[in-house]
Amino acid sequence: MKATLQAGVKHTARLEVTRDRTIDFMGEKARVYATPALVRDIEQTCRDLLLKHLDAGEDSVGTRVEIDHLAASLLGMPITLEVEISAVNKRAVTFTVSGSDGVDTICRAVHNRFVVDKAATEQRLAEKAKKAGLA
Repeated sequence: MKATLQAGVKHTARLEVTRDRTIDFMGEKARVYATPALVRDIEQTCRDLLLKHLDAGEDSVGTRVEIDHLAASLLGMPITLEVEISAVNKRAVTFTVSGSDGVDTICRAVHNRFVVDKAATEQRLAEKAKKAGLA
């Protein structure tokens, strides 16, 4: 991890509510941004921020998401996700998140990620696969 990884660092992502990000179970007239897609986008935005501050061979995994999905965003709407590192405790990083669709605040969230060494993680997962009979 680089010395630049510290509380207060911010990143903004802009995206669009595409069809694959919407719910389908209420019909075409009610296609809105799905909460699981929002969570995925939050995780990706936080990871994108982290990658700028990690060393070669490092990445991160999500460990917790606490989200309030506050408003429906329609298919085609622009979304802005603003993430800020609120705490760094060794390899554990906490983010605060807010999202907007240009009309409403659509979410507030806290997301935790853990910085990992990719090679060590691959080895640990290979060992688990053996134990599970998947290798």
